[in-house]
Amino acid sequence: MAKFLVIPSYENIGESVSLADEYGMGFEYNDFMTPDVLDDSANVGEMLEKYGEYPRYCTMHGDFFDVLVFSSDKMIREISDKRIRQSINTALRLGAAGVVFHTNYEPLLTAEFYTRGWLEANTEYWSGILEEFPQINIYMENMFDFSPELLEKLSKNLAKFPNYGVCLDYAHASCFGKSVPIEKWAESLAPFVKHMHINDNDLVSDLHLPVGSGKIDWIKFKKYYYEYFSECSILIETKSLENQRQSAEFLKGLGIL
Repeated sequence: MAKFLVIPSYENIGESVSLADEYGMGFEYNDFMTPDVLDDSANVGEMLEKYGEYPRYCTMHGDFFDVLVFSSDKMIREISDKRIRQSINTALRLGAAGVVFHTNYEPLLTAEFYTRGWLEANTEYWSGILEEFPQINIYMENMFDFSPELLEKLSKNLAKFPNYGVCLDYAHASCFGKSVPIEKWAESLAPFVKHMHINDNDLVSDLHLPVGSGKIDWIKFKKYYYEYFSECSILIETKSLENQRQSAEFLKGLGIL
């Protein structure tokens, strides 16, 4: 069965641990996905030490703000590479099973040279990273993507690496990618999905509501869960303990937690 995860609160780690233990869940750490945190080595060390007191199955969200490995600007590519490596090395220190990064392409730019360049640059870059860091999974997450097409193409190029996988953000696909039926998202990416993010929204904005409190069709999700995703790790991607508990209770009622 799937490993369900929640985002721990560093300030209220005891409460996060209690909730995770109650529902048999692990953690996905979101503390290390900003440049200011990654550059503060002393603070990172303190956080890693504290989190290390509560070992459990975990993943980590890597830096994604302005991370553009496909940029035509060499300096932007260099700083993007630095942030990715900082993220991976932090995830390794956490003992994380995988680290999540974003596709980060602009879906309104539909020129063939842009999409071709995105695919070629990402294939080349991530091939090198996957080969260099075989001890950790690299998960590529759909962000503002209007369709799964480019992520599917990238995944076909990278599927030869056993540590590559897709992080299917079901909520992003439901709002940003709603022009493509959610069935298509599930079916086309299923061969590559190892990790998922779930929360709820109004099918317009990325609201990170508790699961079951918005307009996403969770009966349909349950079908795809059992058909495609029951062996994946799944983050309940909402931050407050109250919202996490509400989501967990809804998923229990749905029969998948």
